[in-house]
Amino acid sequence: MKQYDYLVVGSGLYGAVFAHEAHLKGKKCLVLEKRDHLGGNIYCQNRDGINIHYYGGHIFHTSNKIVWDYVNQFVEFNNYVNSPIANYKGELYNLPFNMNTFHQMWGVITPQEAYDKISEQRDVIKNEPQNLEEQAISLVGTDIYEKLIKGYTEKQWGRPCTELPAFIIKRLPVRYIYDNNYFNDRYQGVPIGGYNVLIDNLLEGIEVKMECDFNVNQEEWKAFADKIIYTGAIDEYFDYKFGELEYRGLRFEIEKHDVENYQGVAAVNYTDRETPYTRIIEHKHFEFGKQPVSYITKEYPADWHRGEEAYYPVNNTKNHDLYEKYVELAKAETNIIFGGRLGEYKYYDMDKVIASALDLVAKEL
Repeated sequence: MKQYDYLVVGSGLYGAVFAHEAHLKGKKCLVLEKRDHLGGNIYCQNRDGINIHYYGGHIFHTSNKIVWDYVNQFVEFNNYVNSPIANYKGELYNLPFNMNTFHQMWGVITPQEAYDKISEQRDVIKNEPQNLEEQAISLVGTDIYEKLIKGYTEKQWGRPCTELPAFIIKRLPVRYIYDNNYFNDRYQGVPIGGYNVLIDNLLEGIEVKMECDFNVNQEEWKAFADKIIYTGAIDEYFDYKFGELEYRGLRFEIEKHDVENYQGVAAVNYTDRETPYTRIIEHKHFEFGKQPVSYITKEYPADWHRGEEAYYPVNNTKNHDLYEKYVELAKAETNIIFGGRLGEYKYYDMDKVIASALDLVAKEL
């Protein structure tokens, strides 16, 4: 008889939701977290009454009512709507691409005028798009591509758009209406009091050990529980037996400013190639703050190296094939379940992480 029913590696949304549900069903859980705080990348740090999204801005959005009702058990969400601004060398444009953007770009007023302008420009792509550049131009034309996509994307991925696969940008939203709401989802908001409220309530009554790296003493930790829910990087679990899966990294610079309102909106994307950061987040706007000071975060894309936080999986054929090798190894593991963003090498929105964890709960408990 082992000490715990489940050892949950990682206290992000996937691990926290599973641990909560297992605990409700009378299972004894231990959550291991290698960082010095809970919540994974949705962790918030409060300074001067402002909840700073420590690992970049996170807006919860979903059309899944089951997931929306689920999270609202633990925290109340405000009515924040994501309406970012793009800054191209001092020119400001609304996002996502909509009639406001098209009016700012060309002075057009009607949807037909905007459609005609984009159609004229995208006609330069005659065949099936072979890379991200051709795909983007085929969707929104050359002007929007050059000003609002090219530089931002090349910074984000660290390579030219002509070397990136077309599928990355297949679902680029283009709206012929005056609507700056970035997401199409039915439900949207930010937890009142920050995401820590959500995580703390999910993990209430559950034993947690922080600053514990499961992969340093795998066999020792395995002896603690009947089953392991592992939400870390799958290649790290197997000690990179077949090599490293690739990620893009991020570096965050947090600054305090003695102004009530620094940029007037939560997110400004810097879409030219020369500005080294991709965006500036002003955190107080997520919760409509009126504090006399403000905190901003500049987000710098970076090459990822082993031991650093991994953010965006590089979804190309090489990495897909490598991941499948690790999946085969994982199938041979007894009593270990791999899940979440790193465990499945997948870019997950928050609602999809929760839905995936609840799917596991339905199968497992």
